[in-house]
Amino acid sequence: MPTLADQIRKLESVRDDARHRKDTVQVQLQRILDAAQSAGRTHLTAEEDRAVQELTEAREAAVIETRNAARDLEQLRAAQLEEIEYGKQARQITPTNVRRPAYDRVARIGMEERTYRPDQDPNGRNFLTDVSRQFLFGDPGAQERLSRHMREEQTERGEYLSRAVGTGAFTGLTVPQYLTELFAPATASLRPFADAACTPHPLPAQGMSIELSRITTSSSAGIQSAQNTAVANQDMDDTPLSIPVQTAAGQQTVSRQAIERGSGIDDVTMQDLFNRVATTMDSTLLNQATTGLANVASSVAYTDASPTAAELWPKIQSAASTVEATLLNMGYATHAVMHSRRWNWLASQVGSSWPFVSTAGMPVNAGGLTLTNEYGPAVRAKLSSGILVVVDNNIATNLGAGTNEDEIYVVPRNECHLWEDPNAPMFIRAEQPQAASLGVLLVAYAYFGYTFQRYASGAMAKVAGTGLVTPVF
Repeated sequence: MPTLADQIRKLESVRDDARHRKDTVQVQLQRILDAAQSAGRTHLTAEEDRAVQELTEAREAAVIETRNAARDLEQLRAAQLEEIEYGKQARQITPTNVRRPAYDRVARIGMEERTYRPDQDPNGRNFLTDVSRQFLFGDPGAQERLSRHMREEQTERGEYLSRAVGTGAFTGLTVPQYLTELFAPATASLRPFADAACTPHPLPAQGMSIELSRITTSSSAGIQSAQNTAVANQDMDDTPLSIPVQTAAGQQTVSRQAIERGSGIDDVTMQDLFNRVATTMDSTLLNQATTGLANVASSVAYTDASPTAAELWPKIQSAASTVEATLLNMGYATHAVMHSRRWNWLASQVGSSWPFVSTAGMPVNAGGLTLTNEYGPAVRAKLSSGILVVVDNNIATNLGAGTNEDEIYVVPRNECHLWEDPNAPMFIRAEQPQAASLGVLLVAYAYFGYTFQRYASGAMAKVAGTGLVTPVF
């Protein structure tokens, strides 16, 4: 796992490269302008004009990349300074001017290293081996290390541990927090929508539902007909909204051979379980019957046997208009969530017409700007209308009569609500050994709740129809 210093060096290189490209482009632009001025011309030729447009786009892209890298660098350096300061404070010794007692009469309190550490157990091999050996063999050494680890967790995150206790007979174990980040590099759809386009909330410590109140009948106001006459009056009313707390879970049986010989545990079990839990949760947000985004969003039809980007563009804006007309002053469309095949098709399109209106900082003659090519929680691109693009492969691709359509969801981030445990704790349990097959059953799970229904239908919108069949490149 790369350290903070490694990430800082990488971002510094990205920032410096972007600055160099910007400076190079600026020099090329100035040469074109100087050449026209030297020739006594007040206008650029058609070829020069095209070159200036291309160079301007390249310069704007380099400026945005430089700004993003600088922002990320600032955050990483702040985190690095916090780590350094924490280390200094942990090692600091404050003299008390008290006479030092004899060596054998002093109690010593110091900072002990964590039982499971990223520098010694980066992939979780030791942790998972101890979990398995404790339940399979009753290994006292494994039991002692796990008990020490749980005491450490109790000290640092004690308020969350009560949520790990299930209704079964076996104790929940908290996965070392640094290991929960391992799900990102593995192959899976993961949770881009949940991370990039949802508003996070801490999950309540107790209960299996989250209760909200929605104002469904508002007060009223009007013009008073005459002095001392009654003014408008309307009794307000609310409707309860009950949001269930759900559990995303997965299981894996680890063979006794893998436990005893320590082969393949970290790469297969730990990462794959985390992948499946993350993917299941995100897919539930998008596709669950009745409450999932696909089922609550108002539909804007896009029907076309030969779809093009120019035809799709007004449909996305129509969906954004539906959201804004529903929410009024309470929100507006911020994100367009689409499958990777739809985004790559959209990015592959070319044309000679562009949006009539675009946001500040957008390249000329372009419908959008790519911000990254990486799959995951980062925003992929920004459309010329200012809507951010999130790519998520949990979006279904078997919709419509031909079972070959996907959908584009246009949503306001502040009305996509997701409740999870603070600090994203994930828990893993070892159930009773499967002695007959020489295995131990491991279960990973996480609790969450979500809603897109604080307001009436139309607060979420989607583009759907035959124009979104399997794209042809």
